[in-house]
Amino acid sequence: MTATGPLVVLVGPMGSGKSTVGGLLAERLGVPYRDTDADIVAATGREISDLFVDEGEPYFRELERRAVADAVAGHTGVLALGGGAVLDEGTRALLAGLPVAYLSMDVEEAVRRVGLGAARPLLAVNPRRQWRELMDARRHLYTEVARVVVATDDRTPEEVAQAVLDALELKDV
Repeated sequence: MTATGPLVVLVGPMGSGKSTVGGLLAERLGVPYRDTDADIVAATGREISDLFVDEGEPYFRELERRAVADAVAGHTGVLALGGGAVLDEGTRALLAGLPVAYLSMDVEEAVRRVGLGAARPLLAVNPRRQWRELMDARRHLYTEVARVVVATDDRTPEEVAQAVLDALELKDV
């Protein structure tokens, strides 16, 4: 484990439980929790879906790249990244050597969790097909940056948090 930077970084697709599991991990480890999507919303005063629609994906990805770089440099607790953060090569380089856990799930679990009517701009039309296409493009990137992969299918957030702790060999307080 590195001496500086986040204690745990969570990556994975939307709906995989990064925010919920991240909060549980932070509580159990006695450290702060941070979410780069929340950082972007706080900095811009706008929801992620509005940024996508009004400004476009490239604009959002640049905000995301900067938010991740700031968080990796300045946060020592549990950090959750947005689902597409790993698309940026610079972000992947920043994650090298960090304790990254990829929270994975299958498409049926994703549909159950994310739902068909949620405000997810990348899943606006045919969510199952679009989720599969997103995962085809991103799965190898999640795996590339991850030290451990933790399946979330049919598990409670508490079970996933424990699996992350066990896989990264971290002890809760």
